[in-house]
Amino acid sequence: MKLYLNPPKEKWGKLIGRALSDDTMVVESVRESLKVVKEQGESGLKDLIAKYDKVERDSLFASEEEIERQALLVGDQLKEAIEIAISNITKFHSAQQVEWPLVESFPGVRCWVKNLPITKVGLYVPGGSAPLFSTLLMLAIPAQLAGCSDILIATPADSNGTLNCAIAYCAKRLNLNSILLAGGAQAIGAMAYGTETILARDKIFGPGNRFVTKAKELVSGVVAVDMPAGPSELMVIADSGSNPNFVAADLLSQAEHGADSQLFLLSNSLSIIEQTMKVVDRERQTLPRGGEIEGALKNSSAILLPTILESIEFANLYAPEHLILSIEEPWSVIDRIEAAGSVFVGGYSPVSAGDYLSGTNHTLPTSGWARSLGGITLESFKRKISFQELTPDAIVKLNGAISTMALEEGLVAHARAVEVRVDEIINKN
Repeated sequence: MKLYLNPPKEKWGKLIGRALSDDTMVVESVRESLKVVKEQGESGLKDLIAKYDKVERDSLFASEEEIERQALLVGDQLKEAIEIAISNITKFHSAQQVEWPLVESFPGVRCWVKNLPITKVGLYVPGGSAPLFSTLLMLAIPAQLAGCSDILIATPADSNGTLNCAIAYCAKRLNLNSILLAGGAQAIGAMAYGTETILARDKIFGPGNRFVTKAKELVSGVVAVDMPAGPSELMVIADSGSNPNFVAADLLSQAEHGADSQLFLLSNSLSIIEQTMKVVDRERQTLPRGGEIEGALKNSSAILLPTILESIEFANLYAPEHLILSIEEPWSVIDRIEAAGSVFVGGYSPVSAGDYLSGTNHTLPTSGWARSLGGITLESFKRKISFQELTPDAIVKLNGAISTMALEEGLVAHARAVEVRVDEIINKN
C-alpha cells in the first residue's frame, strides 16, 4: 500500500481514482463477447464458455439431477451456517415490504401507486476461483420475497464442468432450478439478449469483475441492471483506539476478492497505520490467495489525515462500496456519512458479517456510484404503476390551471382534452 502523509485537500481528487478504470482491452473484449452472443445465440455462447470459462458441456443448463447430486456434497456445518444466513437476510428484507397509501391530492383527485414484482430477473453469481454462493442468497431471497416469478441464475461451472456444490445447495434450498452455467460478459449477454432457449431478462442483478461490470453497462440500453457492482472496494477509518490486527484482517479480507480490488486505510494516527501495515505484511504470507492480495495492495493506499472528520470527508468524496468505522465513538459521526454502499460500525463489525449473514445485502454500488445509488433492497425487484382518478367536480375545478399550463407549453390539444369534459359536465347540468 502507498502511504500519504497529510495530503492537502486540493490533491484528494488524484488519490480517489479507481484502481483499474476502463481500459481498451476490457471494453473491446466485452463488446466482442456481447456481439457474438447477440448474433450467434447459443452456438456463440457455448464457444465463449469454452474460451473463457474453459468448460465444454452438452447442455448450457444444470439439470435437476445435477443440482440434487451436487447439493448432497454440502456438509452439515455449512448447511447450518446457510440457514442462519437465510433467516437473517429474510428478516431484514421482509421488513422492507411497503404499501403506498392512496392519497387525495386535491378534493376529488385520488392518486395511488401499485407495487408489482419484476417478472423475469437474471441473477449473476460470480464463480471462478471463488464461487460466491452467498451472492445467490443475497439476490434470490429478496427476488422471491418481491414475488418475481421467473428467476434465472447464471454462474460459471467449475473446472470439471459441474455446478459448484454450495451454489447447488442454496438453489435447491430456495427451490430454484433454472441455472445457466456461464460466467463473464457472455452470461450477461445471454440474459440481456436471450437465445434460442433463454428468455431475455427484464432486469439483471449481481456483482462481478471488470468484464461483468462493463457488460452490464453496455447492455443497459436494452435491459435494466441493478448497478455497477465490482470490483470490490473497502475503506477503513481508524483512530488511536483501533486494533491493528482487526484493521489488517479487514483489509486482507477484501484484498482476496481479486487483484483489481481497492483498499484505503484512513487514520489520524501514524502509529496505527504503521502497526497495521506490519500486520498486513506478516499475515499476507499465510493466506492462500497471494496473487489477488498482492495485486489489490498495489492498488491501495494508507492516508494520514489530521482528524477523523477529515477522513469522513475523504470517504464521502470517494464513496466506497464498504466503509468500516473502526473508531472509539463511531455513532458520534454516523450522521456525517453521506456516500457509502454499506457501513460497518465499530471494531467488532467486519465486512465479512455483511458479506454472509448479518442480513443487509452485500450487492453494493462501486466506482463512486454510492453517491447516487444504494445497494440491493426489496424495492430493487419491484416496479411501480401510478394511478389517478378525477371526479367530474375535480376536473371542473382544475380546468383553468391545467389549460393555463398546457397553453403555456403550446400544447393546445392537452388543454382541449380537459375542456371537452368540462363542456359536457356543464351542458348536462
